[in-house]
Amino acid sequence: MSAAVPDDCSLATDRMNPEQPEFVETPPSAIEDRQVERVIIDRFEFDIERPADTYSLLDDPVVLDAHKRDEYMPYWADLWPASRMLAKAVAKEDWSKYPRTGDKLEALELGCGLGVPGLTALACGLRVTFTDYDLAAVKFAAANARRNKRFDFKAIPLDWRFPPADLRVPVILCADLTYETRNIDPLVRLIKQVLLPGGICLLTDQDRTPAPLLREQLGYAGLHYDQVIARAGEPGGFRITGSLYRIRHRGA
Repeated sequence: MSAAVPDDCSLATDRMNPEQPEFVETPPSAIEDRQVERVIIDRFEFDIERPADTYSLLDDPVVLDAHKRDEYMPYWADLWPASRMLAKAVAKEDWSKYPRTGDKLEALELGCGLGVPGLTALACGLRVTFTDYDLAAVKFAAANARRNKRFDFKAIPLDWRFPPADLRVPVILCADLTYETRNIDPLVRLIKQVLLPGGICLLTDQDRTPAPLLREQLGYAGLHYDQVIARAGEPGGFRITGSLYRIRHRGA
């Protein structure tokens, strides 16, 4: 089963920092086929469209050039266990206790990929901004939200190394962004800068090698965190164990 990704996902760029590096867009021509997967997250069920063959993306000239410039990889095209872990945490959270700046609680999903955690947040009544370095991911996340009849969202390109100076939100969602050591410092800086006092950052990790550095840098940045075991996996498949970090400003 397949469906075209809409081209009108309104990539808002008015808040982008001009010092950001050039964004990547995995070309539609590299995604020869698509499949739709039914994903169950707690009490919610979603139809998630994704590239059918993620390995074929690695041979695309645009992707190869981006990897040469910035060691880029199209990780967005897979539904990783940490993404399921985060979505499950979102579904179970009591969102009534966090500060609102308007009529709805605002959530920012970093490195959204296919958008499952953000889609779960939409189902829980939050307003979501999907962000990713690859514009193809942003478009897929937006299309998946619309596919599941969720419309209270924005979709914008964002590199977490260069967050907009005026960006502030009460909820940050991020799954499996700590797969490389070089990601830790900019990610922690973004959380400290963007997270509003009294807000929460939910971060899931498959206990990858840089995890101890993440915990160390959160402490140095004056951020408090609780770490609990998280598990996820495809139905009938292997179960993966990782960690859920609940991150706040110290004293919140």
